[in-house]
Amino acid sequence: MMEKDYLASIKKQFEYYKMLGDQTFAQLNDEQLFNQINEESNSVATIVKHMWGNMLSRWTGFLTTDGEKNWRQRDAEFENDITSRQELLTKWNEGWQCLFEAIDSLKNEDLTKEIYIRNQGHTVIEAINRQLAHYPYHVGQIVFLGKIFCSTQWKSLSIPKGNSKSFNDDKFAQAKHKQHFTDEFLKPD
Repeated sequence: MMEKDYLASIKKQFEYYKMLGDQTFAQLNDEQLFNQINEESNSVATIVKHMWGNMLSRWTGFLTTDGEKNWRQRDAEFENDITSRQELLTKWNEGWQCLFEAIDSLKNEDLTKEIYIRNQGHTVIEAINRQLAHYPYHVGQIVFLGKIFCSTQWKSLSIPKGNSKSFNDDKFAQAKHKQHFTDEFLKPD
């Protein structure tokens, strides 16, 4: 039962971070998606391109092939050459679709299997956790850029400043219960 809970939990967490990216893209105009603050920084589009490349490499043939595919061109992922919002969204959604298809195919007995990333052995749980740390890191960068570009027009994706007390009062007014933290943000299918 615990493994089933793990698979459901990580899927919801990945869905939550995808949602944060989606909500950030919705607040940005096309120019902001491609704005590179300086030569060493990445635009939102470049971060998406890197995540897309990583997701396709890691999740294609997840249980059967090394997570670093020989066809991946990681250095090219950091070239700021996506040209449209549609291209950005296509890559974003393609990467997430690859991830969710791989997660959906997993069985409880797969979780302790050993897989490889760059010839380094990981249990399936370790490999999933590695990506569950990696993608939110980049989604956080996307959200941060969104907040910078939108400035005072930014619509908070969490508890808005100054609303913590009322948010907590509402939570503590409810009876204790088990609920995944993403349930209030993600709509059921």
